[in-house]
Amino acid sequence: MNILVTGSNGQLGNEIRLIAKEHTENNYFFTDIQELDICDEQNVIDFVNNNDIKFIINCAAFTAVDKAEDNANRLLCDRLNRLAPQYLAHAAETVGATLIHISTDYVYDGRSYVPYREDDKCHPKSVYGASKLAGEINAMSICHQCVILRTAWLYSPFGNNFVKTMLRLGRERDSLNVVFDQIGTPTYGHDLAQAIFHIIEKGAIPGIYHFSDEGVCSWYDFAKAIHRTAGITTCKIHPVHTDEYPAIAYRPPYSVLDKTKIKTTYNIEIPQWEDSLQHCLNRMK
Repeated sequence: MNILVTGSNGQLGNEIRLIAKEHTENNYFFTDIQELDICDEQNVIDFVNNNDIKFIINCAAFTAVDKAEDNANRLLCDRLNRLAPQYLAHAAETVGATLIHISTDYVYDGRSYVPYREDDKCHPKSVYGASKLAGEINAMSICHQCVILRTAWLYSPFGNNFVKTMLRLGRERDSLNVVFDQIGTPTYGHDLAQAIFHIIEKGAIPGIYHFSDEGVCSWYDFAKAIHRTAGITTCKIHPVHTDEYPAIAYRPPYSVLDKTKIKTTYNIEIPQWEDSLQHCLNRMK
């Protein structure tokens, strides 16, 4: 079976590359902008047709949340997050392939106090979140075999992420300020990649699903756990309010995702976030 992975040089794409080595029964096309411009509709259709693609895993996205608010970046954000999923969905539908599209907790406004379910109302309050929701809608409306995976707080040994930033700053500084009033759940890229392979093996059932690791924490709790697990003791982490740490884009204050649907549909066991953090840091050593 031929599988196309877009955005394969990113955090999740690199994790999929590694796990793919254990699934040699399939043939993989790992692409990024150099190999396939997913913002070119005809290019996408030709690639999918010419390579007899059966699964598309779309890991590509514009994820610079603050930069997306700048007018200079809005067009690129829109093309990658709204239009590209539409083109991939069209190509998948043309050949009867399945599209697995990665989305985000930013489709919610974070005003809830209970974990978000897939059928809860979306109300993005950032350019990034709105573009990702539009991409979901486009993909689902075109491709009958479409799986949307909403995730949050993604990290891995690859690329730039909160874990690597906390490790670097923890070794460079005596103290750090980290917000304590934004609540969610970290997602280890390796765990999400494993879930994607599980979906492919079990047979994809179209729909929207949530995936993050188990448990709940604030960014402050997460930062403390990173330093504790890495053995960093010389940096003091101070909890601060969001309004004390201004950012350009709106952040959902509460973005815990309910994973009941994906666990029951695919019989997936999800690791606890602190266990996965330990696994990731062990790899990074």
